[in-house]
Amino acid sequence: MYSPRTVTPSTDIVVIGAGLAGLSTALHLAGAGRAVVVVEQASGPGGKAGVFTRDGYTFDNGPTVLTMPDLIRETFAAVGEDMDDRLELLGVHPAYRAHFHDGSALDVLTDTDEMAEEIARVCGAREADGYRRFTTFLQRLYDAEFDHFINRNLDSPFDLPLPHLARLVALGAMRGMESKVRQYLRDPRTIRVFSFQALYAGVAPHRARALYSVISYMDTVGGVFLPRGGMHALPQALAAAARDHGVTFRYDTTVERVEMTSHGRARAVITTAGDRIPADAVVVTADPALAFPQLLGRTPRRLNRMKFSPSCYLLLAGAARDEATTVPRIAHHNIHFGNSWRRCFDEIIDRGTLMSDPSFLVSIPTVTDPTLAPPGHDSYYVLFPTPNLANGRHDWNSEAPRYREHVLKTLDERGFTNLAQQPQAEHVLTPQDWQARGCPVGTPFSAAHTFRQTGPFRTRNLIGDNIVLAGAGTHPGVGVPTALISGRLAAERITGPSTPLVHTAPGRHR
Repeated sequence: MYSPRTVTPSTDIVVIGAGLAGLSTALHLAGAGRAVVVVEQASGPGGKAGVFTRDGYTFDNGPTVLTMPDLIRETFAAVGEDMDDRLELLGVHPAYRAHFHDGSALDVLTDTDEMAEEIARVCGAREADGYRRFTTFLQRLYDAEFDHFINRNLDSPFDLPLPHLARLVALGAMRGMESKVRQYLRDPRTIRVFSFQALYAGVAPHRARALYSVISYMDTVGGVFLPRGGMHALPQALAAAARDHGVTFRYDTTVERVEMTSHGRARAVITTAGDRIPADAVVVTADPALAFPQLLGRTPRRLNRMKFSPSCYLLLAGAARDEATTVPRIAHHNIHFGNSWRRCFDEIIDRGTLMSDPSFLVSIPTVTDPTLAPPGHDSYYVLFPTPNLANGRHDWNSEAPRYREHVLKTLDERGFTNLAQQPQAEHVLTPQDWQARGCPVGTPFSAAHTFRQTGPFRTRNLIGDNIVLAGAGTHPGVGVPTALISGRLAAERITGPSTPLVHTAPGRHR
């Protein structure tokens, strides 16, 4: 049986970063009896899952789609806690509402029978039959992929379990994602709904591998949730549990470097204030592209060849609720697809230009939790994909005001009239702002999940004798579920393998 490498026995651990990956690491280490200090440069937990408040509005400025609640439950269980005592998850129904250029709309429902009925209503009975066959494929893909490739440490490609790898190949997981979806679905609208998730992985659907359809399964079949109080309630709850179980947090503290022995072993963390925090092992949750040169004092050659995901322009704003618009058109998560689907990806990924026919996301969390805005108002999270700073050549200091007008005009055309004409408590994040927040090449989505940057080919999470990585830049990659998994995998590099909860495929019970 394969046994992943671990560091030599370690008692005192320093975790750099209090984002979701760092918090997960800390909880799993604390549950295994280790003494843990978490060092975070911000004033509180969350990392990229941050929060912005103004004038009675609460805006999440990181991820907005929460799936796989069993992984959250597992993280709390590491210290004997029950998630329900710390966090209330609200179901998001529909998971998405997809809007298309022809004026039609399709609700994405996580109940298979209800979704089949919705597809039959919008696209016809034949498409609904294809959807049912597609969900069967997704369930088989999840079963073959999750526990054996995503949810375990890998030291090299030779650690991939061959029987399960063969099963993935037989399922067609190595084929193109979009071509695999077209094997079951024919309507351009359903094809887009079940392939746009490739953008989460930083790859165009027509270039991504079908194995990334597991992302589609997690949300379009498994379900989407919102913590009461917004996404930031998740890191707050995780941090509270960690504190109660002995984890020490040092906020407003920036790490300058990891102190190494002459043999390349970490022995302490040095802060910019000159404090020295001794450590038997160090877990770094910063992106590898920053962690290596800034904290570890070296840059592996492969990092210079790294391909990064696209970035985004993010508008956070509030507006008075327009009941006439809200009831028939607006859901919690609204995806607006432009007409030129493939050209959209060619522009932001290959050409480094802004979308000429935009596809974008509008999340309105107050549809699910009205407390996130003043009475009679809604909070909005508007995300337009853009090139990252390596692919694009845009000066966002001058581009941002013009692009804001473009975004507001587009929102007005798509029915968000109150938001477009009278935005309140407005806050904008551009690729340049993401870079200032510590995101390489200005993208919050880290390295793209190309084939050569996935699984055992991604930056490994064990560096030398006792330095471990966690977070989006290492295995298993980008997203809230994967951040929690990466934290557990990082902890297991120190404690040895644990026995994770048995993960029932999301949606299997329906």
